[in-house]
Amino acid sequence: MALVRTLTTPLRAPLRRLIAAWVELRLIEPATEELDLDPRLPVLYVLPHPALSDALLLESLTRAHGLPPAAGQRRVGDISLPACLALPSPGRRLWRRSTRLEAPFLALLEQRRAHPGHEVQLVPVSVFWGRAPGKRFGFWKMLAADSWQLTGRLRRALSVLLHGKNVEVHFGAPLRLGDLLDERGAALANRKTARLLRVHFRRLRTRVLGPDLSHRRTLIEGVARSPEVRRVIDSLAEEQRTSRARLQRRAVRYGREIASNMAYPVLRFMDGLLKRLWNRLYDGVEIRGLDRVKALAGDHTLVYVPCHRSHIDYLLLSYVLYRDGLMPPHIAAGRNLDMPLIGPLLRRGGAFFLRRSFRDNRLYAAVFNEYLHRLLSRGHPLEYFIEGGRSRSGRMLAARPGMLAMTLRSYLRSAAGSGQQRLAFVPVYIGYERIIESASYQRELRGGRKRKESPLALLRVLGQLRQPFGRVAVNVGEPLTLADYLDREVSDWRQTLGETRPAWLTPLVPRLGEELCRRINAAAALNPVNLVALVLLATPHHAIEVSLLERQLALLAELQRRRPGGAHASLPEGTPTDWIDQVATLGMVERRAHPLGDILVADAGQAGLLAWYRNNVMHLFALAGLVAFAFRHQSTHRLEPLETLLAPGWPILARELGIEPPASLREALAEMLDLLVDQGLLERDGEGWRRPREPLEAGERLGLLGRLMQPSLERGYLLLAVLLDAGPGRLVAEELAERSRQLAERLALLSGLDAPEFFDTRLFASLVESLEAEGWLWREEERLMFGQPLREAARRSRELFDPALRHRLQLITRSRDA
Repeated sequence: MALVRTLTTPLRAPLRRLIAAWVELRLIEPATEELDLDPRLPVLYVLPHPALSDALLLESLTRAHGLPPAAGQRRVGDISLPACLALPSPGRRLWRRSTRLEAPFLALLEQRRAHPGHEVQLVPVSVFWGRAPGKRFGFWKMLAADSWQLTGRLRRALSVLLHGKNVEVHFGAPLRLGDLLDERGAALANRKTARLLRVHFRRLRTRVLGPDLSHRRTLIEGVARSPEVRRVIDSLAEEQRTSRARLQRRAVRYGREIASNMAYPVLRFMDGLLKRLWNRLYDGVEIRGLDRVKALAGDHTLVYVPCHRSHIDYLLLSYVLYRDGLMPPHIAAGRNLDMPLIGPLLRRGGAFFLRRSFRDNRLYAAVFNEYLHRLLSRGHPLEYFIEGGRSRSGRMLAARPGMLAMTLRSYLRSAAGSGQQRLAFVPVYIGYERIIESASYQRELRGGRKRKESPLALLRVLGQLRQPFGRVAVNVGEPLTLADYLDREVSDWRQTLGETRPAWLTPLVPRLGEELCRRINAAAALNPVNLVALVLLATPHHAIEVSLLERQLALLAELQRRRPGGAHASLPEGTPTDWIDQVATLGMVERRAHPLGDILVADAGQAGLLAWYRNNVMHLFALAGLVAFAFRHQSTHRLEPLETLLAPGWPILARELGIEPPASLREALAEMLDLLVDQGLLERDGEGWRRPREPLEAGERLGLLGRLMQPSLERGYLLLAVLLDAGPGRLVAEELAERSRQLAERLALLSGLDAPEFFDTRLFASLVESLEAEGWLWREEERLMFGQPLREAARRSRELFDPALRHRLQLITRSRDA
């Protein structure tokens, strides 16, 4: 190395200029202005291994961005060292491999121990020339791209030549020498410093490159020959009298059908393609919360669990992660997407395909479980949609148990072996101002059949690209570390690690799904479209004065700021006026000029579309809407009677909307009541609260807020009416849901309410499950039973609802009985 330095010293300046002219930095992480450097202390940059190209690039970067220079020598007290150091790599000889050399910080640490004033900041720096996830992709790419293997000089030169336009630089948090010293001496601190830096570099490479990938064929053959799959083959061979060789070939065929074939050239191609697509399709992609992912990515297996609103979700999250220096995940995709042209591209982008159901195919299930286990146990990031399919209503759907259960079993299997795997679920909310599938969702909600995906369908989608689609938000919620969650929920889970399916696993999976749904919803993104939808659809005829709409939008924004409905929820930039203009530009509403003030109107088609966007975020205002609804038919309330009135239904509503109930409903109600007083929507009345007498607009705005929860509350009331009318032990769950749906559909038609979502059978089925979960209902021989507490709660809740609704329900019930 000394000889190389001597030879390159005269060439250093021209080489640095050549590097600066040739290289384009795709990413600097974090941004240079965000580095937490103390300007009073000297800085030494540390590279993971000696590389002239990295050092020259760092010199150029620090000069361009006004950072402490990485060129030349840095004098600290009596010691002079290069401003850019590298951790020593083992030297290689034909006949031997030398032992690891000591890190070059010993003299600095001894000086710092003797003279505390000679403090130094060490800044670790990682440079990635291209990003290959450790797999061979052809001779030149294999030689040139960064992977887990350290590069030689020739390979590094090829990297600079071939990947100079795709370079990432990652800075680590500064380390101070004084924080590393203790009473054990400088020599031990030197080894400790090197160890900390190597751990940092290793975690960062895992975060950026992912674990080393096996060749796809090797992986598939390993899955098909695994003990778990072989056991199923042996069992089936005896049961079906089929040869083991034939079943083995079938297992390999299943593996080929399932396995992804992630390819770095395709990732780069998709990156460029998607960048152009987003710029054409959207006005911008807003990303929040990725720091929470980066804090875990180095030493946790990450399982991304986004909400599923559009086919764009697959592409968008991978693009965001790749552009921000994180390894794109392997994505579980439905087999229906494995179509000509599209399937191979998705597979090389990291998608692996699964059938809708494989409960009755034991061999396929064994192959899929083993494949998933190998991905997770090796630390590959994973992505799947716990809702199963895309949400046609815009709501967060109930989590499906399949992939969650398989992930849990894989984790337990790994923990029973090494016990060292750390796994974290990463909830992600993806919010659109306008989605491509709007028309098809409306058609399916009205009873139309779901069209099969095909390349021709893709061409139809491409024809929409000239339309405006606004902005899209990607919000990362609070990650869930699986070991911590299991410690809270199942205190003795480690004692059952040897069991294939411990008794606690089946009841835990739905609870885990509900927790992840709540965390996704807590990161919801409010945007102009869903904010306008929240207000406009609360009006009787989907028309509102623009001035009133602006004030109501400002109210919703203030409610979210003062008492957020989600811990990581976000508000859009701009003012209510800007938001209204944006929604009109997207063609979601019509603005009609009038001498007395402009009016915003949505026709039947627009209102149907807006309902989807309203449902994305309605849960953020559940408590505010519930409190406002309580004042609809009763002008005054005191806190204790109000809590008694709302307490029975609040857990049901919270479960339906996927929100975390507050620790104390009474305290939450008191805070919300006072907040509505501050906004002028309520007034204090002695020990209680009442609707304001003046101005009339305050009552109108309170009514608009209360109508947010009206559909959900009325659905619950309809279901209770059907249940109580039938009596205990008369209905099964499916029959109750269907009768309630029929009643809701009839009421919607009679009232002119054109909202198919109001009488969605799945919502009524979910209500039945919620009543069971809260103990209001139970089953005896599949028949639904209930007691006096449910009758009493239903009687009290009648005060919340319109007398006309109660009367109409009585008439419909009597006519049916007659």
